[in-house]
Amino acid sequence: MGALGMVTRSLTRHYSKKNSGPFKLHHQYQSWRTLILEPLSSESVQVRRLSDADSGIVEVNLHRPETKNAIGNEMLRGLRHTFETLEMDDEANVVMISSSVPKAFCAGADLKERKEMTASEVQFFVNSLRSTFALLEALRVPTIAVIEGAALGGGLEMALACDLRICGENAVLGLPETGLAIIPGAGGTQRLPRLVGKAVAKELIFTGRRIEAKEAMSIGLANYAVPAGEARPKALEIAREINSKARKICQGPIAIRMAKKAINDGIEVDLQAALDLEEECYEQLLNTNDRLEGLAAFAEKRKPMYRGE
Repeated sequence: MGALGMVTRSLTRHYSKKNSGPFKLHHQYQSWRTLILEPLSSESVQVRRLSDADSGIVEVNLHRPETKNAIGNEMLRGLRHTFETLEMDDEANVVMISSSVPKAFCAGADLKERKEMTASEVQFFVNSLRSTFALLEALRVPTIAVIEGAALGGGLEMALACDLRICGENAVLGLPETGLAIIPGAGGTQRLPRLVGKAVAKELIFTGRRIEAKEAMSIGLANYAVPAGEARPKALEIAREINSKARKICQGPIAIRMAKKAINDGIEVDLQAALDLEEECYEQLLNTNDRLEGLAAFAEKRKPMYRGE
């Protein structure tokens, strides 16, 4: 099935669920029409769906070599549309975000474009960037940032919105905004301390210091630091392991999504509220056919045949 067919089928499922409750049909039609008619990839944000045994793995590739993947308006639109589409795609089980540009994951915002913006245009752009990264963080499926080279400013903020970060040893990470008389405005001041702790985050943001992959791993910013050029193979290895547990014909995708929700939402509240949330997520799995199939397959010593139901 082609990419358009997969999106069409996924959107049909998505909107059939929406029809079970109050929903504005005109908005439904317009959203569906927009997502189908617009291309999945833009010139600077290219989407590739892996096939065969890797079906379910989606790679979002940043491709703006003339700016080292600096995020301008066109790339921002491409990112937002991609994340909105993936959220409705029932065929996607894991998303990798990588770069086709040597020695650059993403250099941050396009400051040449920004220089031509008014203050209100800058505010709109930064707010849009923040909300786009919030879409990325909220994707139901696991996301992996594949970092080779520079991940600076908004580039690091995009990686912070992913679930996992795999770095080549040539990676350089930093939030240099205070050196430009601004602050990280697309989530950096909030997501970084949640990963590395308040004191370390303050030092990195106050000084704008850039760190390499091994230090990033030592402070909990990166999951792995591998030899230069090996970040994508390592990320693909992890993606395949996740995909094998999420594919509907093999293992349960609902459990992966509930695990992500429990972790992401639970860390924002106190422990008791987080435990209550974990209970709610667990309860949502109790009455699924997948859970019953898992028990039956265990008892019968066979592989389960999950349906995502």
